[in-house]
Amino acid sequence: MRTLIVDASTYRFTTKPNPTVGAMIVNEEKVLCTGFHTKYGCNHAEVECLNQLDSKNLSAEDKKKLSLLVTLEPCCHHGKTPPCTDEIIKSGIKNVIVGSLDPNPLMSGKGIQVLRDAGINVKTDVLSNEVKKANYSFFFKHKNNRPFICIKIAMSNDGMSHSLNGSSTWITSKKSRDDVQSLRANYDAIVTGGNTVRDDNPRMNARVSYDVNQPRRIVITREKNWDMKMNFFRDNNFEIVNSCQLDEFIKSFQDRDTCSLLIEAGPKLVNSFLDAGLCDQFVIYKSNRDLGQNSVPWFENKNALIKKGFKLKARSYIESDVKEVYTI
Repeated sequence: MRTLIVDASTYRFTTKPNPTVGAMIVNEEKVLCTGFHTKYGCNHAEVECLNQLDSKNLSAEDKKKLSLLVTLEPCCHHGKTPPCTDEIIKSGIKNVIVGSLDPNPLMSGKGIQVLRDAGINVKTDVLSNEVKKANYSFFFKHKNNRPFICIKIAMSNDGMSHSLNGSSTWITSKKSRDDVQSLRANYDAIVTGGNTVRDDNPRMNARVSYDVNQPRRIVITREKNWDMKMNFFRDNNFEIVNSCQLDEFIKSFQDRDTCSLLIEAGPKLVNSFLDAGLCDQFVIYKSNRDLGQNSVPWFENKNALIKKGFKLKARSYIESDVKEVYTI
């Protein structure tokens, strides 16, 4: 099961916002086939595994002796794919071992019960903590009824965001900016403000060397007349939110397949999220250069994060820059 969890997580960039799931069919200690959920909207791991079993030409009696291991509870509802429980029942397999129950209210034990009602022996919660860790934002969303929220900023050595004269300049190194691309790849959506879109004309995507479901770009702004030729609006993977009520904005994700948000914005919107208590992780890329007094500070005081209850979780160095990760 542990190997399945690790191998399934390699597809995390293409399955999101779905969780990563692996499945394996064994005959005693011999592995007959494995399957993974590899891409959002495609076959689930159980179906991929069962499709391989069909080529083994086993008798019904032989199939009864098999065990299906799956990292997450098989689904029993119609979504983008049919219920996996139906396929498991049809396969004739009589033993199922599940890593963790699915926190989704549509599931949450219902899939297990469907299998048991069909006469299948089901063992649950095998390495459930490891499954939850591998799918942290998915479990967070269903536990807290909102997405996991991370704020990312680039800061000068003297705590500044940008110059008052509006001139655009890179604060951090290219390697730090490359690291940001990898950070973006983990999230379902990137949220920014109207000033950032207008002043920086950002692409706001994950420019990485591997396949990834690109995060949806969301701009919170009162402005309605946008130049749709700007980079932010280059395709249909964006939305404009005219309401500046953050509680309402976050509440709008309750029934959406969005488990994680990355906030990349200026000081005003970043501090609005912090003041509203809507931040679970804070990432700072800090340069060794100063911007000086004619600049806009990120916070009113240097201990703003500590005063709000954040603790330093990790610190690493990227060339001359420092990357710090804080959690609440």
